[in-house]
Amino acid sequence: MRGAIVSKRKPWTDVELAVLREFYPDSPTAEIAAALGRATQQVYSKAIGIGLRKSAEYLAGPDAGRLDGIRGAASRFVKGQPSWNKGVKGSTGKHPNCLRTQFKKGEKRGAAQHNYQPIGAERINRDGHLERKVTDDPDIAPVRRWVPVYRLVWEVANGPIPTGHAVIFRPGRKTTDASLITADALELVSRAELVRRNHPRSKSTELAKLVQLKGAITRQVNRIAREAKEKKS
Repeated sequence: MRGAIVSKRKPWTDVELAVLREFYPDSPTAEIAAALGRATQQVYSKAIGIGLRKSAEYLAGPDAGRLDGIRGAASRFVKGQPSWNKGVKGSTGKHPNCLRTQFKKGEKRGAAQHNYQPIGAERINRDGHLERKVTDDPDIAPVRRWVPVYRLVWEVANGPIPTGHAVIFRPGRKTTDASLITADALELVSRAELVRRNHPRSKSTELAKLVQLKGAITRQVNRIAREAKEKKS
């Protein structure tokens, strides 16, 4: 079959698929490909496409070509064997010619260099708050290198924010203008109080009515579904 012309786009017939399903799990793929007049890669791709895999017995056998402790031993490293590049100039990265083109600590290139923002830079985050970059520490996740300016202002004036509390803008004082973010524009509230303030019922009477209506509709839908289920049973 070596001299046969292999068609790259020849459709798979039902007979070929039956042969593939029958022999692929336990036979060398090259032999199946030769028998079918197809490229070995075609057979691999088709087998994967229809969910075929080699059997555990085949993979454990000699035809699989996996290491059995004997084959390939001459080309494997053994314990205590020195590496091939030990003492070879320029192969360890410490030769002057290598050092000239290596990245230096803290060096940035490409997108990292283009997108870099220095410490003190400011931006608006996805929640609409002004943030300021406070560190370049590589051990800190990039998103944690930025801190909301209102938090920085509060901590300068009052110290660390207590556990279980949050700093927020006073009503009508929220801004992204750094000059207007002052200590008197902020207040410290407990997390419980923050949840209460953000509850829909505390923001709008109309919204509260909508929440109640939604709950009533949900209860009616659940009741109807429950009665229908009881009738069927």
